Amino acid sequence: MAVRLGDLLDVFEEMWPLAGADDWDAPGLVCGSRDSRISRILLTVDVTDEVVEEAIDGKFDLIVAHHPLLLRGVKTIAESTAKGSILAKAIRAGISIYAAHTNADIVARGVSAALAKAFTLANARPLIETSVMEGHGRIGDLSATVSLGDFAKHIARVIPPTASGVRVAGDYDSQINSVALCGGAGDSFIDAAYESGADVYVTSDLRHHPVQEVLERARAEKRNFALIDISHWAAEWLWLEWAAVDIHGRFASIQVVVSELRTDPWDFSVTQ
Repeated sequence: MAVRLGDLLDVFEEMWPLAGADDWDAPGLVCGSRDSRISRILLTVDVTDEVVEEAIDGKFDLIVAHHPLLLRGVKTIAESTAKGSILAKAIRAGISIYAAHTNADIVARGVSAALAKAFTLANARPLIETSVMEGHGRIGDLSATVSLGDFAKHIARVIPPTASGVRVAGDYDSQINSVALCGGAGDSFIDAAYESGADVYVTSDLRHHPVQEVLERARAEKRNFALIDISHWAAEWLWLEWAAVDIHGRFASIQVVVSELRTDPWDFSVTQ
């Protein structure tokens, strides 16, 4: 049985309050009417042309994405542009689009919490507490001390495979127990992860200079500290299953499906 989009949005606000979003973010309803009827929801990290085609083919009424389609720098939605073409295609097909981004990162059943669960961290708590909700990132402990290499292998097993794989900065045999993480791009939290006392920090989109600087700091302070860089898409894709369960738990009459399409932008890597 279909439900009113407005009723869904009210529940989304309970699960992922818009007030919890960072100032620069743009979550919420991208297109659609609160009065439209929804019977099938497709969950995805990104809204791409291929995802919209999947929604059309599968007769979905609503796409719930993690990344906002219209975030920054959008001056036009002319169909000659990529975003305009995607949006027009969705609107013509009667498909609404909703985004839950940083407001879904920080909650108790959010992106970083799902990642911490996948890594089997105990006593997981926010790495950066916020005044609105739980906070960004997570820090917790492994059930037993393991080598950095073995932990990296575990990560590779529990996240979806991508061309970029799992990159590690640190001694393969170093022993780790305390793990800090942040789902998505998290190099702005490197210092917080280091100062938390964690043995390793796991996140995505790590840049050369921030990584080099924290490693040099650890060397100067005679401390073992490692970083693990994983696919941005893969890290956040894990949360979609949680979101699907939570939505279906409130609206059992509608179908909620997690897209299997890989929207990670990298296709392959080569070595010498």
